[in-house]
Amino acid sequence: MAADIFPRKKPANSSSTSIQQYHQQNLSNNNLIPAPNWQGLYPTIRERNAVMFNNDLMADVHFVVGPPGGTQRLPGHKYVLAVGSSVFHAMFYGELAEDKDEIRIPDVEPAAFLAMLKYIYCDEIDLAADTVLATLYAAKKYIVPHLARACVNFLETSLSAKNACVLLSQSCLFEEPDLTQRCWEVIDAQAELALKSEGFCDIDFQTLESILRRETLNAKEIVVFEAALNWAEVECQRQDLALSIENKRKVLGKALYLIRIPTMALDDFANGAAQSGVLTLNETNDIFLWYTAAKKPELQFVSKARKGLVPQRCHRFQSCAYRSNQWRYRGRCDSIQFAVDKRVFIAGFGLYGSSCGSAEYSAKIELKRQGVVLGQNLSKYFSDGSSNTFPVWFEYPVQIEPDTFYTASVILDGNELSYFGQEGMTEVQCGKVTVQFQCSSDSTNGTGVQGGQIPELIFYA
Repeated sequence: MAADIFPRKKPANSSSTSIQQYHQQNLSNNNLIPAPNWQGLYPTIRERNAVMFNNDLMADVHFVVGPPGGTQRLPGHKYVLAVGSSVFHAMFYGELAEDKDEIRIPDVEPAAFLAMLKYIYCDEIDLAADTVLATLYAAKKYIVPHLARACVNFLETSLSAKNACVLLSQSCLFEEPDLTQRCWEVIDAQAELALKSEGFCDIDFQTLESILRRETLNAKEIVVFEAALNWAEVECQRQDLALSIENKRKVLGKALYLIRIPTMALDDFANGAAQSGVLTLNETNDIFLWYTAAKKPELQFVSKARKGLVPQRCHRFQSCAYRSNQWRYRGRCDSIQFAVDKRVFIAGFGLYGSSCGSAEYSAKIELKRQGVVLGQNLSKYFSDGSSNTFPVWFEYPVQIEPDTFYTASVILDGNELSYFGQEGMTEVQCGKVTVQFQCSSDSTNGTGVQGGQIPELIFYA
């Protein structure tokens, strides 16, 4: 993945093969260069410098990197390091420089330190999902800004609901506001997926509080409550506490009151939170009274529902009509391709309904990218006989990357005398997002750019 995002520079001559062989050897052990006049093998300074990467030849300093029990001894060349980092320059050539042959660095992982050295020596960025955070830490510590920026770009590219909560905590630690904002966008739009992810349980208490406070969190409150209990269970293990209800409440502390329990559906509260054991008897009674009594008790819990996110609707037709000989469905697929210029989250489609009175439709909606299904749902919707569009939702919003075409499809079953769109547009400006449309080969029922079904994309941006 890293190679696709950050293509490596390839020398035009055959020496590229041998230099890559040295890199591979030097990653696992420190190889001396046995051949005489090896410098003549490489025509550029970058290539000759690269041979020195993780190589004991002419090394004038060594680093013992990693925590006790997991250290690795790595060679370095002070001049090269000082040219690549102001911290190394101060360390080796500054006024307070110490002439040490060996430097211990217990707070950096060996793989991350090697990735930083490879950038300094070879002008190559080689990142991996399991080490990129540690590499970002190393790049920040030794002030290697271009590598740090590459790490952030890698994280933004690989950001998803599964890792957004963990990356949120790390982005705050590293003071990366752009990455923080991107994390919040994913967490807000795909809140239920993010809260149910394993990564949510790995966040620190401060990040937990910030998520529970979030006004735009697009999730049912029972999902927020269950996620907090899952986090508390893992936190008990981290603190070597017994997995008891009392300890779960203890580790949650004041964060428990950030969960907007009074805004849950009554069934969710009665069958979930009320029987969890986390609430006291008085709290449970007061919340039941909050639901039912005219005079409501005072609660420590936030009682105002979250605003969530307001979905945007991209309408691609300028008018609609219906045919006297009906718009037939009968199991055939209506489909359209689209692309956006900014990352968005598709929540569902707006569909037309009956043109001859009220009717119920069954809709199978699907979203694909290059033939791979990213989201689908089978649901029913009620059409009141008007020319309005009617929303049909995916179970979870689907993240859509910019400048790539996706295929939106629906198979409808219901009244065949229905509305359809006319005067379709190939490009629509919807807020700050530009959406382009083109015909799809999956469409077997007449829908295309100029007319047909799927008049609206419903999304968060």
